[in-house]
Amino acid sequence: MELQSKKIANLEVGDRVDCYFIIKRVDLKTTNSKDKKYLDFIFGDKTGEISAKLWEVSKEQEDLFHESEMVKVRGTVTSYMNNTQFKVERIRLVTEADAVNPADFVESAPMEDTVMYGEITNYVRAMKDQEIARVVLAILEEKQEKLMYYPAAKRNHHSIRSGLLYHVLTMLKLGEAIAAVYPAVNRDLLFAGIILHDLEKINEMDSSELGIVKEYTVEGTLLGHITLGVKNVERVAAEKGLSQEKRLLLEHMILSHHYEPEYGSPVKPMFLEAELLHHIDMIDARVFDFTSAVRDLEPGTFSDYIFSLDRRRIYRPDLDTK
Repeated sequence: MELQSKKIANLEVGDRVDCYFIIKRVDLKTTNSKDKKYLDFIFGDKTGEISAKLWEVSKEQEDLFHESEMVKVRGTVTSYMNNTQFKVERIRLVTEADAVNPADFVESAPMEDTVMYGEITNYVRAMKDQEIARVVLAILEEKQEKLMYYPAAKRNHHSIRSGLLYHVLTMLKLGEAIAAVYPAVNRDLLFAGIILHDLEKINEMDSSELGIVKEYTVEGTLLGHITLGVKNVERVAAEKGLSQEKRLLLEHMILSHHYEPEYGSPVKPMFLEAELLHHIDMIDARVFDFTSAVRDLEPGTFSDYIFSLDRRRIYRPDLDTK
């Protein structure tokens, strides 16, 4: 069979390929039947991810490969439990001679990081409540360096380079549209909650500059980004002299934005802007996951089961758009 070089989105069952990938995850595991070791990979490029297996791992290979490294891989695309999988035949680390730029293989937000950051800060500078604006801008500036490349999640929605920036910006645009319909909405409070609600994911996760999360930090595992976010607002609010009422409102928005206790929120939203924050967050995450699920599908076909969408198969409508 002739070897090909393809992007992940174009791989089909039966393809035998020779490709460059980024390792997004790698675990050394043991088979149940013969007690032999194998490497369980998630490979990635700009078009997506694929699960992969290297069977019968040699002792030298056990600790050779790590997350965020580039590899050249030869193997065959197979299917396992209705999911596409890659069976690795040969694998090696990329060398300088390959002349490969890892950034070319990482899925990124569809806008430049500097442009997104600039648009977000414009929302802050337009706030009428200068007390809230000072706190939000101070927190943004503290996080700016890492915010330029951090994803919004290790997996699922906005788990791409600069995904956190993109998530915040698209939520702000949605919040702005909602506020234009409902005059009762306090725009400054809503925008502040949108900007602050996920920023402590920067301390919850350990990400490379390629936007690939290696693992969760000790703080992130023990406390989570919601608790870290409340603590951070409390600190900056004290430094900037924010009133107790406004501090409590910002902290409550962070605490309640996951809505349910099983998802990390100890309280449900108790005022309008907090309620809207939760729903805007959910809408933005759902749009991202639905769009990603059908991006490479032919019209009239279904995706595989999508874990982040309650293990649903998502349909791409076959509509005449002419």
